[in-house]
Amino acid sequence: MRPSLSLLLVAALLGGCAAPGARSPAAPPQGGALAHDNLHATVWMQTAAEYRAATLAAFNLAMDRLDAALADPDWDALPLDERGGQPVAGLKPAVIVDADETMIDNSAFQARRILDGGAFTPGLWQGWVAERRAGALPGAVAFARHASERGVTVFFITNRSHQHDWQATYDNLRALGFPVAEDGSNLLLSGDPRAPEKAKETRRKWVGREHRVLLMLGDNLGDFVDPVDGSIDERAALVDRYRAWWGRRWIVLPNPAYGSWEAAATRGCGEPDRSACLRKALRRD
Repeated sequence: MRPSLSLLLVAALLGGCAAPGARSPAAPPQGGALAHDNLHATVWMQTAAEYRAATLAAFNLAMDRLDAALADPDWDALPLDERGGQPVAGLKPAVIVDADETMIDNSAFQARRILDGGAFTPGLWQGWVAERRAGALPGAVAFARHASERGVTVFFITNRSHQHDWQATYDNLRALGFPVAEDGSNLLLSGDPRAPEKAKETRRKWVGREHRVLLMLGDNLGDFVDPVDGSIDERAALVDRYRAWWGRRWIVLPNPAYGSWEAAATRGCGEPDRSACLRKALRRD
């Protein structure tokens, strides 16, 4: 990433992420220096005390909100269109969380692409997943255990591939101490036979059939509501529709490295260079 892009990425903290497979190719080293759109973002995520503070703040807030929501039998965090008026009183309590850059940290994969100067490929991503080396974000395990100890099921809904990534994801999460059921029933990857559509909406609705959802946590707009593939203004309007829910029912984790915000920022740009498209999205005032 060129230094001039760092402000854009930091400003996009609440933009969240799509599946890590949606990353753009890494730029090769140029002129003896590393050039990569994710350089500043990845260094920030790996080294900044502010990033650690932001994730701890998110999970501290989540613990407080969970206890308040658990005490209210009518509380529900599913999007209005997905609940469809179904009463929630008497349903079992649950929370829905994303995995990548919400509960677990894949910045080492990003760092490899920067340092190696290679392009992203699905095979490289699957190789990283198979290593089972993603770490837990600060505060993530404590929050998940806090929920589980109170009888709240933590559903992990991630766009990792059910076909290719399920076992490694299951192993990685359990090794980190997350409350993943022995049979993996609270782990729903993209293509899960119970709700096979790629959009997370169908998996959230599957959870909602028997559970009232106390909270949802994610780093991408699509972790909370669909669709998320509109323009910058359309996505902002979608956020504003749920203005009162952010920080109450829905909690966002910062991810300046990748996400559906990138597609919005480069939509209709027409430039062959992605960096040029991102520069066009910058505003001077």
